[in-house]
Amino acid sequence: MPHDVQVRIGEPGDIEIIAELNTAMAWETEERRLDPSIIRRGIRAVMEDSDHGFYVVAESGGEVVGCLLITFEWSDWRSARFWWIQSLYVRPAHRRHGVFKHLYDFVREQALQHPEVCGLRLYVEQSNRVAQRAYDQIGMTPTTYRMYEQSLRCTPGTGNLKSQIPNSKQIQNPKHQ
Repeated sequence: MPHDVQVRIGEPGDIEIIAELNTAMAWETEERRLDPSIIRRGIRAVMEDSDHGFYVVAESGGEVVGCLLITFEWSDWRSARFWWIQSLYVRPAHRRHGVFKHLYDFVREQALQHPEVCGLRLYVEQSNRVAQRAYDQIGMTPTTYRMYEQSLRCTPGTGNLKSQIPNSKQIQNPKHQ
């Protein structure tokens, strides 16, 4: 297997391969089957609107062997942005060959070029010790935060319309008595 790895920003021509990798990751990590049309629509939404984030892909031997998604979180405490690493997947045959490190180094270098970026974050399954060791080895450290979530209504495929994201003027304050 070639060890040459090139990393670049994902492009619309990568939608199918990113969808394939995301589908493999969802099955491997959660035994969850993704609807192909919805995952493609979600990836396309990122490609068409950089407010959603951007993809980074790693290639080796002429094929895409890994990818990740960067999304953004505004920190009012820092008046700066965190870049979140999400949808990270490296093909099994290419693991432990530095593909993730190449992806991470590329993202870190990009982030360092943008003064509004104050840090990189990701979440990991508590039981995924192999991934945690990889993150430790590149210099990331665990935080004291624990993630919680509450699912709200989710109509598959409706999250790609920018006009549906409310701004502060569209959020109504409760009436005070």
